[in-house]
Amino acid sequence: MGLSEASRVLGVSPATLRRWSDAGRLRVFTTPGGHRRFSRSALERLLPADRSRRPSIRSAGLSPTRIARTYRRASRDASPELPWVLTLSDEQRLLFRERGHVLAATLLQYLDSTQAETAAHHLREAASSASEYGTIAAALGLSLSQTVEGFLRFRAPFHHELAVAARRSGFDTAETTDLLETAERAMDRLLVATMTGHGLAARGSGRPRSVAASIDEARKE
Repeated sequence: MGLSEASRVLGVSPATLRRWSDAGRLRVFTTPGGHRRFSRSALERLLPADRSRRPSIRSAGLSPTRIARTYRRASRDASPELPWVLTLSDEQRLLFRERGHVLAATLLQYLDSTQAETAAHHLREAASSASEYGTIAAALGLSLSQTVEGFLRFRAPFHHELAVAARRSGFDTAETTDLLETAERAMDRLLVATMTGHGLAARGSGRPRSVAASIDEARKE
């Protein structure tokens, strides 16, 4: 079948189908006139009906370390728009990076879990890390709006890396949509946990806990 029909069968754009065939991931025959022709049987093997579940995103090389590198780049880009970031010390920035690394690792485990009970456990762990982020932010003197602003700023890179991993793994449209929507719902829960952690720390004794106390507690986790 031709390129347009094949792209409709798989539910992907013609451009994606060209990339897959150019990369050798999908067998293609080129006519003397330069038109691509695809085998129906080869296309059917890519349909989601042949899969028991969504493929693993880690198989595409998505890891907490990769996301951490993306966060560092985003942090440099965000500094002009988030001036309060420049007021943090090196130790405070390191603390945020460490908590972010733990949060990303736990969230990836949640998204790749095959059992509902295991997934729920990882999501609870991620929510706990998000709450600690809010607590630390309050101890550092960041307002709730600044804390939320920081969370939202680094939400986008995570979703970007998920989308890249999905393309790299050959996810179909339904699988990619499911992955991103699941991540979006999880991020909503983590945002609420972040705000709750900040609020509890700020109301604790009429003022946030000391920075040193929050750092010491986070280091022990």
